[in-house]
This record gives sequence, structure tokens and C-alpha cells, in this order.
Amino acid sequence: MYILPGKPSPATFFPSATNPRPLISPFKNPRPFHLRNSPSRISLSFSFRKGNNMPSDTGCPVPPEQLPINEYQTLSTSFPFSWAVGDIVEYCSRLVATGASFAFFIGLPVAWFGTVGVESDLLSRSLCAVSSGILFVTIAVVRMYLGWAYVGNRLLSATVEYEETGWYDGQIWVKTAEVLARDRLLGSYTVKPVLSRLKYTLVSLAASLFVSIIVLINIDGGQLLGPFFTGKYAADDGSSRVIPGVYSDESARSFEPDAFCGPGEDDLPR
Repeated sequence: MYILPGKPSPATFFPSATNPRPLISPFKNPRPFHLRNSPSRISLSFSFRKGNNMPSDTGCPVPPEQLPINEYQTLSTSFPFSWAVGDIVEYCSRLVATGASFAFFIGLPVAWFGTVGVESDLLSRSLCAVSSGILFVTIAVVRMYLGWAYVGNRLLSATVEYEETGWYDGQIWVKTAEVLARDRLLGSYTVKPVLSRLKYTLVSLAASLFVSIIVLINIDGGQLLGPFFTGKYAADDGSSRVIPGVYSDESARSFEPDAFCGPGEDDLPR
């Protein structure tokens, strides 16, 4: 292309009203750098964590503290329900520490000075303490399971039952499509794995408690827990154990021999 001297070079582009094409920026993100991290670019989940858990155009009449997503957030940060959403190693460590603390500080003193008796050996007392710790942890896990199951059902349900001022004015609100999709996504990918973990924990604790009871019965030979399962009392020096609350002439004669002049009931002819 040759340009004659004295003539201006032709312009390649002039943004004007006659140009039908808009001015396109060569940058991939045309927004200024100081606005690229503005709150409008924050994800929707972050706004939910900040408390904006309901779109403004849904007209939701449910109080904020009774919304399923707010109940989920409260449960996931409360004690001891937050244990179930943490790391598996941390979760198991907390359960073991809780059971061991209860067994050492409560179960062992009761087994040593309480119902076990002075004639029991050290192994029986220790096994009773361990069983009490397992039972305490089982009760705690059952409480966690009930709480997470309640929140999970409210997240997966298409309706929300709520109370405006008290138990006597219960209402039902039907979730919108957006709220229902969000709640079911949260319930399926967050709450259901927690419930599965708690179920496996309960099965393991129940099996451990059953094995502990069986071993304790075999060690004691039925002297400690035998009467609760068989209904029979162990013999004591060749004589039958006296049942509390039932009168016996032979037992009374052993304590007050001078009060009996004649033969006892067992010596009378039949």
C-alpha cells in the first residue's frame, strides 16, 4: 500500500455513533482491578454462612432461627454435635478420650467401692469401669445421631414446620424451588455422611458393650451379674442366700436363737 505525500494516513478505527460495533476491551476481565474482588463476586455459599440464608424475594414467613439451614449451622458448631463433622481421627480421639475419662473418674470408683464388692478381683473392677465408659459414649453418640437426623429430615423435606409465637400456633411453609434445591443438596452431601458415620459408631459401640458384658459374666462366674440374667442366686457356705424382704425362721434363729423355744418350720412333721 502506497501513501501519497501530503495526504493523511487512513484511520483504522474511530468509535462513533455510526459504528455498529461496540468498543471491545482486549482484557479478559473488563472490570477494574479494584472491583474484581468485590462482594458481588463472592459465592452464594459464603453469603449463606454470613446469615443471608434466604433470598429476599421468597416471602418466607419462617423465623430465622427455625430455618433448616440455620439449624444446620447451629448444630455444626455446637457441642458435641460438631465432633461428627470433623476429621475421622479427631472424631475417634474425642470419643475415646470421653469414654476413658468417664471410666476412670466415675466408673472405676463406683466399681471399686460400690456394687462390685471387696471380694472381686482387679480385672472385674476394671472391666466394669470400661463397660461404663462404653455405655456413656454410646448415649452421647445416640444424642448426636438424633440431632443430626432431625436437621437432615428438615433439610430434605419439601415443607418446613415452624411456630410463630409458641407451640399452639404451628404453621407449615412450602419451600420454593431454589430453597428446596439448596437444602437437599446440603442434606445429601453433608448430613447423610455424618449419619452414616454415627451409625457405624453405634454398631461398634454396641458390639463392644456386649462383648464386655459377656466377658464380665464369665470372669465372675455368675456371682456379679448372674442373678440379673438367670434369676438364681449363688450359694454361700452351703446355705441358700436370704432374699431381702422375705421372712425365714432359719435366718431369724441364726440372729436371735434365744427367741425361739421350739423347733423351726423346717423341723415340723409334714
